[in-house]
Amino acid sequence: MSEAVTPQQAGGQDRGRAIAVLLFGACVIGLSPILVRLTTTGPAAAGFWRLVVALPFLAMMTYRVSGPIRGPSRMALTAGLMFALDLGFWHYGIKYTSVTNATVLSNLTPVVVTAFAWIFLRQRPRALFLLAVAIAVAGSWIMALAKGGGPGLDAPLGNALSVTTALWYALYMLAIGEGRKTEAASRLMFWSSVIGAPLMLVAALLLHEQIAPRTAGGLAACVGLGLMHVAGQGSIAWAMGRLPTSVASVVVLVQPVVAAWLGWMIFGEAVGPTQAVGAGVALAGVVLAQWASRPKVRRLEGELSGAG
Repeated sequence: MSEAVTPQQAGGQDRGRAIAVLLFGACVIGLSPILVRLTTTGPAAAGFWRLVVALPFLAMMTYRVSGPIRGPSRMALTAGLMFALDLGFWHYGIKYTSVTNATVLSNLTPVVVTAFAWIFLRQRPRALFLLAVAIAVAGSWIMALAKGGGPGLDAPLGNALSVTTALWYALYMLAIGEGRKTEAASRLMFWSSVIGAPLMLVAALLLHEQIAPRTAGGLAACVGLGLMHVAGQGSIAWAMGRLPTSVASVVVLVQPVVAAWLGWMIFGEAVGPTQAVGAGVALAGVVLAQWASRPKVRRLEGELSGAG
């Protein structure tokens, strides 16, 4: 993972690579709700194991990129707190509702991210981009409503927790996006995990959860969560240093599609025709967002000609 690069510095080729890496990370993260279900631990405990397993890899990556690990920045601390809240709410959402609902509803993040970026970061989106966000979110809602809550223990509670997750994930993405302007992705990931792991453990203990996995398969799922965290979130964090925050938040909407397919394959949570339509609408919104956010040809040519 290279050092920070502002979205304005990224040329067309680098932008294309960033989008590809972001899509890869989003698809990997789509495995998350499946692995959480398979850990045989409590929801918060699963988050703890995810971060603990990832820490040695993140430490090595940080040392390789930045040398000796320095203390955390304010953005890294903020990202760690927001990510702990994100994991806690989302994992409990996965427990109480279907995999598809938990993933779709938590990915309403673009609405929050775009609003925050517009108000606080002065990243004013184009009208067509706002339309693309609306289409993508509408597709997500179609998927959620078509599922009717799924076979969870308490679908309304799980859905509410999953919707709240979108707020925490939006704040996490904004913190990562700001931090990537001055820091390497690996360093941000390392410190956000260092901060988030003990918070997850404390939450699991207070909620009297099962901490240790009960089976070998559960242990494997815990390890898988950690590896997924490094590959998935690491890819997303790297790409966000090369793309506008609002664009990145829409691209990651491919997660619900991956999660829905895996939920059907592994847990038998079938996806009906209406949900399939919703997935298609969401992806159409992603494509439109990418088209709407392309830099103008003249501006891009000026940036490339002025480089090096």
